[in-house]
Amino acid sequence: MDKCILKEVVAVSLLGTQLDFIGKRVDRWHRWRPNISLVSQDDLIINRLYLLHGRQSTRLANNVAVDIESVSPETTVHLVEINFDDPWDFGEVYAKLYDFCRTLEFDLDAQEYLFHITTGTHVAQICSYLLTESRQFPGRLIQTSPDPHNDNKSVGKVQTIDLDLSKYDQLAERFDIERRQGESFLKAGIETKNTAFNRLIAQIEKVAIRSNAPILLTGPTGAGKSQLASRIFLLKKQRKTLQGEIVIVNCATLKGENAMAALFGHTKGAFTGAQQARDGFLKAADQGLLFLDEVGELGLEEQAMLLRAIENKQFHPVGSDQEVTSEFQLIAGTNRDLKACVLEGTFREDLLARINLWTYQLPALKDRREDIDANIDFELDKYSQAQGRRVRFNKEARAAYLNFAHSAKATWQGNFRDLGSSMIRLATLADSSRISKEDVAEEVARLESNWQTSQSLQHGSCLSLVMSDEQIYQLDMFDRQQLEYVVTICLQSPSMAAAGRVLFDVSRTQKATSNDSSRLQKYLAKFDIKWRDIAAAK
Repeated sequence: MDKCILKEVVAVSLLGTQLDFIGKRVDRWHRWRPNISLVSQDDLIINRLYLLHGRQSTRLANNVAVDIESVSPETTVHLVEINFDDPWDFGEVYAKLYDFCRTLEFDLDAQEYLFHITTGTHVAQICSYLLTESRQFPGRLIQTSPDPHNDNKSVGKVQTIDLDLSKYDQLAERFDIERRQGESFLKAGIETKNTAFNRLIAQIEKVAIRSNAPILLTGPTGAGKSQLASRIFLLKKQRKTLQGEIVIVNCATLKGENAMAALFGHTKGAFTGAQQARDGFLKAADQGLLFLDEVGELGLEEQAMLLRAIENKQFHPVGSDQEVTSEFQLIAGTNRDLKACVLEGTFREDLLARINLWTYQLPALKDRREDIDANIDFELDKYSQAQGRRVRFNKEARAAYLNFAHSAKATWQGNFRDLGSSMIRLATLADSSRISKEDVAEEVARLESNWQTSQSLQHGSCLSLVMSDEQIYQLDMFDRQQLEYVVTICLQSPSMAAAGRVLFDVSRTQKATSNDSSRLQKYLAKFDIKWRDIAAAK
């Protein structure tokens, strides 16, 4: 049988200039002293002790070393002089303790290491913890304290602290519960079953708590980017990782000359109509979170300013030569492929590189059909809270709706936005607070019609919405194909100017002044189409 090899115990301790004080030499054995207590334990033999002290405490250190030799002859004391110019300076204390640890030759096979944290300033104790936790000192912490139950007051008691948290089941369980609570919070309490989505949320929870770097949320319209950004903000707020508020900006609405002023603020008189100075969205997000939804819609000039603001936390308001500072955390959202936009020249490569550290693709609802059931309950609960009226499906109606929702007929083109709207319509029209099978049949027909119209728009078959069959029949194939594309863009745009910017994206940059609305209006007039006809067809 192999013999048990006992390891040599090596301890490091700071001299306690008050607690280790000798005082009257006759009385010193009738009171507790930390470093004497450390070497006086029956079940702990310290073979080597490095006693750290300042130059002014050399005499006390020598006296303590003599007393240690008398109570623990097995202990070899090494007096190490370390002088702190400012013992409350974290940087200095950590650096000098770190340098001392580097002088030790650690042999983990033959030696066991203890760092005594009872003595020294609070700063020294914290630095001792950090060195041990980071394994610069590869051992355990040990703490001594008086023992009121021991008649020999000088002995006291000790407690070791192992920083390997994996050994503490209760702590590990506590951390696991806290993590699960954070994930549930990000999902608004919805019990989702989709494995890929749950894995995505688990990582976002870690990043939200541990990092203040930009987060990029991608995915189709209605996949829940805005809602997730708001939940991330609330989680950060709960965990005290930011102090300010959330500022939500839809970049698709920031077009033209006012976009820069809206984002970065402006001075009084900076442009026509600027009657007073205003802070922009970035300044409003100081110490908080800025969510830039549809970030791919920003112009290149705004992108350049945003990049500098992200990197330096500083920017110039419109009309000002004074820099403004804003410490904000950024979440960006987009339904565009920003890498493709970089290749097209509509999105800056350096900005994408800066916001692309943590990128998460939110799946479409059609790819998360197993989560539809739970989201139905969530939407109905949200309706009940808003309206003060509790509405539920009857059994047959719920089965009918779920059968449709899980089928290939349900394309869910608007994703969770479609589902939420569907629940609002069903709850509003339900009699006696119960959604019937007839209500479901009507709603299914409505959804199918909406999706069919939307799909027609996507494929360009939209002229029938603004022209008669006879007018369409008289068009040349060339004009018809071109006009279908133009009308599709118009139907997808919030205004004539917005549609013009998309359609004349190159030629408009070559003109001294661009009047996109006028150019588009003249083109449509050739086919007797007015903007009000398009607006009415939306």
